[in-house]
Amino acid sequence: MTTQTTTPTLVHTRQELAAALAVQDVQAVPRAEGRAAHTARPHRRAVVMTMGALHAGHLSLVAKARELADAVVVTIFVNPLQFGAGEDLSRYPRDLHGDLALLSGPGLLGPDDIVFAPGPDVVYPDGDPVVRVSAGAIGEVLEGVSRPGHLDGVLTVVLKLLHLTRPDVALFGRKDAQQLAAVRRMVRDLDVPVVVHGAPLVRDDDGLALSSRNAYLSADEHRRALGLSQALRLAAQEREADGIRSTALDTLRAAGVDAVDYVALVDPETFAEVPSSYVGDALLLVAAQVGATRLIDNDTVTVGGPA
Repeated sequence: MTTQTTTPTLVHTRQELAAALAVQDVQAVPRAEGRAAHTARPHRRAVVMTMGALHAGHLSLVAKARELADAVVVTIFVNPLQFGAGEDLSRYPRDLHGDLALLSGPGLLGPDDIVFAPGPDVVYPDGDPVVRVSAGAIGEVLEGVSRPGHLDGVLTVVLKLLHLTRPDVALFGRKDAQQLAAVRRMVRDLDVPVVVHGAPLVRDDDGLALSSRNAYLSADEHRRALGLSQALRLAAQEREADGIRSTALDTLRAAGVDAVDYVALVDPETFAEVPSSYVGDALLLVAAQVGATRLIDNDTVTVGGPA
């Protein structure tokens, strides 16, 4: 017995996207029609924003979007605004044909769903935008220090894609935790009419957080990259804030990463560092260079309380 796959509607321009969205609006099944109340999807349209080079983490977002909404839009766009000088914009992995094959797998996208794969001239028809979104204080720490302007570029393209795709719910993975927090704050502060859904981080069998950039890693670099998830796991066994930070840092160094960018223990909403006396849940974030590849990872840890 063969497993049947279906192909989503691929569009590249704003006009093609608008036409495909109009078809979705007509064909989307009303939430209450033909469904028991407990199985009704809560949203009409969901969007999953990606830069392509899709992996199981992306596909888990699409599967969740399928559960939450009657219609799904996946965007595939390598956004130049979020890459700084000397970063990997030109060599960032691109495989639209392979991405479409993955998205056409069982339980994912169907013919009434949309893949929007624009070029930079479509997203930014007047060139680099003069007016951009500022991430504010949340964009001035951690990733904002290591990659100045990165989160501003992310929020600018996210807001544009939200306007273009008109979703009821937008799904983002928790691996990019600071990005997720910044998107949530933008939506709240600017009254964007969308629900932001944060989906669990997905790991490989050996614990490495899935990332398109993992394709850059050699076998030895992959082994050393496991130090990021090991750092989170061992640090979570500590209880005091300072012990959590020091254990994570020591584990990264022992794993042989080439450089530690940061180890941070922060408030999950503001991303301010928690004090040594802190008690409660906090977000532990690590970033490190392995070979020529920069990797990030994070997990929620409990600070204070009984061991």
